Amino acid sequence: MQHIKKILKARAMGSLLFLILLFFIVGLVNPSFWQPTSILNCFNDSVVFTLLAVGIAFVILTGEIDVSIGAILGMSAAVGATILRDGGNYAVAVAAALLVGAVIGLVNGLGVSVLKIPSLIFTLGVNGIVRGMIYVYTGGAWVENLPADYTRAANIMLVGNLTWFYAATIVIVLAATYITTKTRHGKYFTAVGDNISGATLVGIPVVPTKVAAYVLCGVFAAAAGMVYTSRIGFITPTAGLNYEMKAIAACVLGGIALTGGQGSLVGAAIGAIIMSSISRILVFLGFSSDYDNTITGIMLIVIVVVTTVAQNRAVIKNRHEILSARTNGSKNNRTKTIEKGEAR
Repeated sequence: MQHIKKILKARAMGSLLFLILLFFIVGLVNPSFWQPTSILNCFNDSVVFTLLAVGIAFVILTGEIDVSIGAILGMSAAVGATILRDGGNYAVAVAAALLVGAVIGLVNGLGVSVLKIPSLIFTLGVNGIVRGMIYVYTGGAWVENLPADYTRAANIMLVGNLTWFYAATIVIVLAATYITTKTRHGKYFTAVGDNISGATLVGIPVVPTKVAAYVLCGVFAAAAGMVYTSRIGFITPTAGLNYEMKAIAACVLGGIALTGGQGSLVGAAIGAIIMSSISRILVFLGFSSDYDNTITGIMLIVIVVVTTVAQNRAVIKNRHEILSARTNGSKNNRTKTIEKGEAR
């Protein structure tokens, strides 16, 4: 019973219930949405955003932010796709892409945690630099004519209409969740975001933890880039543009606090499904998918506002309770003093 209560109180549970309610409402409007194929397509389409959301979740849990993940995706995908186009080995292409993501993530981590530059400013600058590097690397041209086997890989089904890409993503998310919740070093990410001063006092290596978070974020973005390459079949210089907004929105929608220290990777994965399903849902509701970014922005603002208001109320309530306890304590002490004086 206690385990059930713990699950129901989890921040990710609210996101899961919202996802179920959203799919239910869309199905009421257009019953064809309830077809198993349609539902599974929502999950299959979310692979890229799930990897991005889980990657940036490491950073957000430490209380920082990374707005360069879209550019990291584009740069990594461009490097990997070029190797594939030129006849390179698949493993080499993927490894090269992951290395690019890790290096850029390392630069972000050192800039934020060692140089102490605000994460929003530093990663925004890196975003611009990497975007420029993509144009230089590709010459402003598309990277296309990729091997057919690689572009077909994203559509290979594992069970029914569930792709093996999404099945592998589920395994990765579960493994990352286990690491961040059950291992000592994995818990450092949340501890640093929850109370950086307290983490330092108990001996948690804050700087290495933040650097590791950014490196992981870069690696996940690079992995998302290679999945993106397989799904799309070509890479443009603008690949991944504005993807960071959806990834951040997915994390917030999944119950991860932007202030850090609260939330789970599973919640980020659930939020990614919701964000990536918006385009498909709009089609089933009879609207144009052009509203996708607008709705994403609105959802992000609403979620942040609601979360902020709730947090502020919780802080005020906590202060009132502390003040009330102190006031009642003082009254009780005075009463006891008076009673003792009368007894004498």
